Amino acid sequence: MTTLSGKTALVTGASRGIGRAAALALAEGGAQVLVHYGQAKAEAEAVVAEIRRAGGRADALAADLAAPDGPHGLASRVRAVVGDRLDILVANAGVSKAASIEETTVEDFDRLFAVNVRAPFFLVQQLLPILHEGSSIVLVSSLAARAAVGTLYAYAATKGAVDTLVRHFAAALGPRGIRVNAVAPGVVQTDMSSFTRTEAGRDFTLGIQALKRLAEPDDVGGVIAFLASDQARWITGDTIRVDGGSKL
Repeated sequence: MTTLSGKTALVTGASRGIGRAAALALAEGGAQVLVHYGQAKAEAEAVVAEIRRAGGRADALAADLAAPDGPHGLASRVRAVVGDRLDILVANAGVSKAASIEETTVEDFDRLFAVNVRAPFFLVQQLLPILHEGSSIVLVSSLAARAAVGTLYAYAATKGAVDTLVRHFAAALGPRGIRVNAVAPGVVQTDMSSFTRTEAGRDFTLGIQALKRLAEPDDVGGVIAFLASDQARWITGDTIRVDGGSKL
């Protein structure tokens, strides 16, 4: 991978799962990484400690991205650390809720859109003054945005919105030299996909994939780091499927 030495990066929801894997991959490439967390302070500090032990630079930043002013507060904290230059933004933080159409509540629906769509939109808005030519934005979509998977109706709608934002952001920010892409994981062994720990969940996951193994967060984190690097300099406005050939 092209070196990320001298680059600054923010990864939201980086205390665990795909966000943690992305933060570690970016740090391994040489980037200074800001590890955002919502409530998992100890886990975020453990990610920071792991990066520092390997000789990298990292800091943990807290923000409630479900709050209307959460992205604004996080952007202010980012600027306090990195100053006037941010090279990489990975908007990974997200929430999920499996529920039938009948069982979905207004509160659940609003929270899903607040964290998964509103937060990345306004985080991009608030960080635009310190993004620059050569900066890369990576959002996290999902297999659920293009295929029916379980009872994830409202969650899937949020990820469809993310795919739409990617295209529009890329068109708007391309003249500034800022690239915008997304990764769309399938089922990954994280806290959000805990059903993979059951035999039925494992069988279902393997049954929809061409590659017959369960995905790990590292399988996605490395692709995020690639999209953030100069090797992906001619890729923008795209959603990269990282799903082991799911639902082909």
